Amino acid sequence: MEASSTSLKRIKFGKLKVVRRHLLQRYEHQPFISCLAGFYSCRWKRYQRRRTEPGKCCCKTRECVFFPLLVGAFCFSLLFLYMWGEAKNDYNNFDWYNYGNLGFWFLWSLVLLIVAAILFTYITLLLVLAMCLLAEGQQLYLHWSHKIGTFLVLGFSITALFTLSVLWGDQWKTVRLSFQITAPYLHIGAITIMVLLSWPVALHAIRADKKVVQVIIVGPYLAILLFLFLIPLGMYSPCIREMGTLGPKPALIGHRGAPMLAPENTEMSFQKTIEHSGDGLETDVTISYDGVPFLMHDSTLRRTTNIKEVYPNDTAQNAALFSWDTLKELNAGTWFLKDKPFSCMGSLSRADQNQAMNQSIYKLSNFLRLADSQNKLVIFDLYRPPEKHPYRNSWINRTLEVILNESGIRPHLVLWLENDMRSFVQSVAPGFQQTMGSKAPVEDLVMDNIVKLNLAYTEMSSEDIRKYAEANITTNLYVVNEPWLFSLAWCSGAHSVTTNAVHMLKNLSQPLFLMTPQQYNIMWILTDLTSVLLISLIFALHWWRERSFSCCAHDGGPMLESGTYKFRTELSDMPAVMA
Repeated sequence: MEASSTSLKRIKFGKLKVVRRHLLQRYEHQPFISCLAGFYSCRWKRYQRRRTEPGKCCCKTRECVFFPLLVGAFCFSLLFLYMWGEAKNDYNNFDWYNYGNLGFWFLWSLVLLIVAAILFTYITLLLVLAMCLLAEGQQLYLHWSHKIGTFLVLGFSITALFTLSVLWGDQWKTVRLSFQITAPYLHIGAITIMVLLSWPVALHAIRADKKVVQVIIVGPYLAILLFLFLIPLGMYSPCIREMGTLGPKPALIGHRGAPMLAPENTEMSFQKTIEHSGDGLETDVTISYDGVPFLMHDSTLRRTTNIKEVYPNDTAQNAALFSWDTLKELNAGTWFLKDKPFSCMGSLSRADQNQAMNQSIYKLSNFLRLADSQNKLVIFDLYRPPEKHPYRNSWINRTLEVILNESGIRPHLVLWLENDMRSFVQSVAPGFQQTMGSKAPVEDLVMDNIVKLNLAYTEMSSEDIRKYAEANITTNLYVVNEPWLFSLAWCSGAHSVTTNAVHMLKNLSQPLFLMTPQQYNIMWILTDLTSVLLISLIFALHWWRERSFSCCAHDGGPMLESGTYKFRTELSDMPAVMA
């Protein structure tokens, strides 16, 4: 009889627990928290969730390991996305490198950017959900599928950063240059994030029952905040300058013509540069087996001609080992319409498509005549023929013969870049503008009659540019395609830039980012003061709320959960139905 009574009480007690659970689900419905916990933890029901008790950790020991991993995955994915986003200027070089290794052309750079953006968005949403749950006083529990996703994002980002650092380490120089443009906006963004984080930080710090815990929570937060407040003191940008000190807009030299509008190194490409008011033309010169200098960047003809269709067994042969009679018959334009070498090319008109399809390899003499007729500067890389080539040792002499005797171009339009036999070139063509491809002491440059430096944009330095300019040595930077990078070159004092995007950069009337030191100081100080005010208000609000709630709890009033009052629904408060 006694066992039966105990069993009955257990049944009633179980029913009572079910009733309580239903009451909690029905009368304490929290759709916002349910969505947060559902997406983050796959815990959609009220009874599946746990609130963080005052003074206790926001998650269990196992979850304490995964939350730092989540933060780390966010940081690494953000770093990779920023790095690869700023690398857009060099996407064509990346795709060209992959073409050389894989044997076919594809916009791998764009695919990598899309993947990086998707992974960053995913990990950012997880972190935002975690911050919102912390702000609502909920315990964190990351679902196992998201844990796997976090490891994947972290592994991909670290691997990608390491691989690019090894194979393409110069890209970090681009990142450092980009900070001279983006740092003020990154500073505002970081301060905004710290203001948003102050809500969960203040909530858990004020609820902590030990001073040590409060210091552990607030200390790192305040240290990071102070660092962000002071970091503008160490920032430098040539685009923060006094009014009236900005130099003239750099001249635009078409890199292999206008390769976003036409097949590179073809007559059509250079015509497009001239149509868009380019100031100069850049190209690459190779000498055929029978001594005809022609324009070709690659060592083989595989990428930019139809050699695979005409001579499939000779695709790997050096371009300089073909005769001009063979070269002039190849098509140098159909690949452009098929491969689309740039992701931002846009669509060509029907007339341009027809013209591109009929392009052929361009002779140096014809190129020089075109430049002379339009009064355009020319600069070119001159490739020495391979061994056993008839012009292996007379390549410079043959090139000079074409420039001086066959083309008729005025000497002052030629920027002579090749360093071999420079003294001889100066003696036979004193009118050439001698150009050096690397930095050197000013005294040495003046002694060699150098009037222009042709430098990679990663070597950009406003101080060096100014130093060379004082000695009447101008600076050309290559290859500059992005408006932000062109703006930085402009502010740094560059005389000209070599670019694939003459048609876009010609429309910039001033740098994208330009402000006076006074304007920047006002922006910096207002940002810091506003953030201090908002963070102080948030901490004060949480302190006032916790003090009010503790008073209500001592008075036996209703308790507050997640910002709304609720009445106790403990088993001890329910009617005695077990009698």
